[in-house]
Amino acid sequence: MFAASQGGGFGGIHWSDLLLFGAVVAAAVGYAEGGLLARELGAWQTVSWALVLSAPLMTALTVVSVLRQPPTGTPVEWAAFAYLAVVSMFLGFFAWYRGLAIGPMARVSQIQLTQPVMGLCWAALLLHERLTWPTVLGGVAIVLCAGVAVRSRRGPSPRERESGHASPAPEGSPKV
Repeated sequence: MFAASQGGGFGGIHWSDLLLFGAVVAAAVGYAEGGLLARELGAWQTVSWALVLSAPLMTALTVVSVLRQPPTGTPVEWAAFAYLAVVSMFLGFFAWYRGLAIGPMARVSQIQLTQPVMGLCWAALLLHERLTWPTVLGGVAIVLCAGVAVRSRRGPSPRERESGHASPAPEGSPKV
């Protein structure tokens, strides 16, 4: 709805919007499979193997990109890039996949829906980005939907588990 309301493209949807939607679907599948794999291998092993397996393609894409436009940056910019690569991404994924592995994946994954909203809030606070009403309302809707999704997927209460009157776990759920 947000993309369509911005105008342009066919019916307000641009080719880039469809590519973004495809990326979201691919990421969702990757997170779900990664979460399942992290239950077997462990979080840091899953992230590390994903990097090893993607290294040939990523190396080729990097070489093509560097040949087309050599990278530039100040030492501070390269330090920020290194921090983002190592701490925010690499080490951050250890915690993310650990959370997916130990928690009910459907509930844990809903937390990530708030990430873009938090990014917009931080951009407004720290970088003085202007937030429009459609953006604010969309962010509120996302947070509310994520909250409803997390609450609706609650498992049996501790009292139900103790009494043995809990409903059976859905097929494919991890055995605790």
